[in-house]
Amino acid sequence: MYLKKLALAGAVSLLGSTAFAACSYENEVPLKSLTAGFEAWKAVTDAMAECGNFQAELDQEFRTKQPAAFEANPSLYHIGGVSNGTITPLLNAGTIRPLDDLVEKYGQNLSPNQLIRVDGQIMAVAMMVNTQHLMYRSDILADLGIETPSTWDEVFAAAEKIEEAGVVDHAIGATMKSGWNLAQEFVNMYPGFGGAFFNADNTTAVNSEAGMKALDTMKRTLEFTDPEVLVSDSTYVQQQFQQGKIAMANLWASRAGAMNDENESTVVGKVSMAAAPMAMDGGAPATTLWWDGIVIAANITDEEADAAFRLAMEGMDAEMVQGANEAAIWLVQGYEPGPLAEGAVATATANPAPPAYPSTTQMGLLHTALGNELPAFLTGERGAEATLVAIEEAYTTSAKEAGVLE
Repeated sequence: MYLKKLALAGAVSLLGSTAFAACSYENEVPLKSLTAGFEAWKAVTDAMAECGNFQAELDQEFRTKQPAAFEANPSLYHIGGVSNGTITPLLNAGTIRPLDDLVEKYGQNLSPNQLIRVDGQIMAVAMMVNTQHLMYRSDILADLGIETPSTWDEVFAAAEKIEEAGVVDHAIGATMKSGWNLAQEFVNMYPGFGGAFFNADNTTAVNSEAGMKALDTMKRTLEFTDPEVLVSDSTYVQQQFQQGKIAMANLWASRAGAMNDENESTVVGKVSMAAAPMAMDGGAPATTLWWDGIVIAANITDEEADAAFRLAMEGMDAEMVQGANEAAIWLVQGYEPGPLAEGAVATATANPAPPAYPSTTQMGLLHTALGNELPAFLTGERGAEATLVAIEEAYTTSAKEAGVLE
């Protein structure tokens, strides 16, 4: 199945506050969810749990578990947490159900930009937008007289000064864990140099000048990061910030709230947010715009689906947002952007790669090829030109197997 139409109308919705009571009913149907484990999902699933008979599984490896779990009959979970990058396998396998009837029944408080439509049907409900933006130690930059970087060249210039001052262990943190995270770093950087991922015939176009520039920028980043960067994911970088070990990172907006968590952060009030750096002067921020939201399993009873969607709406209401306003850039009623949202809002309004990314079969295959082939470049085992050729060959092989290419 190809994703022909996936629309999220309007990236950031700032809606007026509406008061909601606590859970308005007692859930009598046992339900389970599988989502990512960042703060926004914790807030939503905690709110859902207030209704009873609900078990939430929050796991950063959810993307590898969901396809098989939802393919089981009956599905092992009723509710899934997805993004525009992880919904595709579920759509292709037909393991999530259209939500139009349930939205009509329980979705009175949803706004149009929360309704994710695929070929005209509502297949997911978005709760937030997410993007990587520049997070930086404002105290360190101020002490060293460094202006907030707006391009990657400026990031590197700032990093050189920070390293010379010796005020942190590493100037930059990076989500370059081998596999998905590393692939995403390339996907963020490459469009910033004006690169297109595919040609008109579905062959990949990454073996290009823009591809070379993206690789060069990624390699340069390693001069200022922890040597163990190939095991560094979002949680790793978040903890580096919280422990005062790094000064800058292009990190997910969903991690911003953790910087001011007094229970685990030593840098409360010292981390500021700005738009994701541009790959080149005058370009777009070198990042992509995502949404996160819920889907409902196909392989469950209609009664369970009804109960699951109703419960999800209780978890995604204004009362939840009022208790977790800083946990996300919410698309839910009641959200009021605060200082921690400034970088994400600046990024989202500066035309990064569009929110429909990467929900196509082709993009999923390319993402996998990138994650498999990029480590050899960063470890020095393979040169840049050979790496782009390897990515191209890996994508071509898998695309032919998937019927994307003849």
